[in-house]
Amino acid sequence: MTDYPAPTQTVPAQDGPAAAAPDARAALLAVRAEVAKAVVGQDAAVAGLLVALLTGGHILLEGVPGVAKTLLVRSLAAALSVETKRVQFTPDLMPGDLTGSLIYDASTSDFTFRAGPVFTNLLLADEINRTPPKTQSALLEAMEERQVSVDGRAHPLPVPFMVAATQNPVEYEGTYPLPEAQLDRFLLKVSLPVPPRDDEIAVLRRHATGFDPRDLAAAGLRPVASVDDLAAGAEAVRTVEISEEVTAYIVDIARATRTSPSVALGVSPRGATALMATSRAWAWMNGRGYVTPDDVKALAHATLAHRLSLRPEAELEGVSVGAVLHSALGAVPVPR
Repeated sequence: MTDYPAPTQTVPAQDGPAAAAPDARAALLAVRAEVAKAVVGQDAAVAGLLVALLTGGHILLEGVPGVAKTLLVRSLAAALSVETKRVQFTPDLMPGDLTGSLIYDASTSDFTFRAGPVFTNLLLADEINRTPPKTQSALLEAMEERQVSVDGRAHPLPVPFMVAATQNPVEYEGTYPLPEAQLDRFLLKVSLPVPPRDDEIAVLRRHATGFDPRDLAAAGLRPVASVDDLAAGAEAVRTVEISEEVTAYIVDIARATRTSPSVALGVSPRGATALMATSRAWAWMNGRGYVTPDDVKALAHATLAHRLSLRPEAELEGVSVGAVLHSALGAVPVPR
């Protein structure tokens, strides 16, 4: 999700049932402009976060330190007026530190559940690859079932709920790479690049004039959308029409990844379903009530790339996941 055109701010004429909820669409598009008051040059990542929220998925943000991953999530929460909590994942973080635990209450001589930071709308899991697999897996139930089970009792999470996890792609010492099964639970993986020169100059100019990333209110950020807008948008996304031809196109892309000689693990049916969901959300954000092949191609890399595993010999030859996915997209005929 780094080379697609931004959705237009104007709402076109009604174009199918999903052109409903234009107010919600306008509010969510305004979120992008609001976040830009604090974060420069990461519009694609903001779009990815909104797509994940609209489809009830989770997102993995990958980038080197200092490209505003944390600031991006905090700014999004401020523009949406939703609760957010940040957890710094470390090697000594325990599952209970994340999900919550039973605490003995001397006044009642009983144990009561004390909720952990996962009980929020937008959980920022910072440097998720720095904590052992036992704690990483504690997120699985929360991400998939939207609940936490402690001592045989299920505790539902707030609605909406999304995990925005970050990881550093270049530093591997003391890290625990996410297993394929957990990577597959992330709807999207978005890379945050180092900004181009002009954007980096804009960042420094903001700081020179007194911008404080710890005080978003002083930067002028205000809520421009709400949970109700998210709910209305999610409902509209579910009505976006997708033709049999475009559905088959998504399936053929997934199947093409499985037959590539460079791939050890191709895109599963869950990945194909995820691509359909993200394509519908992207179509709605662009004001259309139907999915086009261009919507599918625009979201294919962010939705599918992290679900592919290369063969060791392909990695030694310098083959990249992006190149494999690009070849798969090129090999599948585009429906007309």
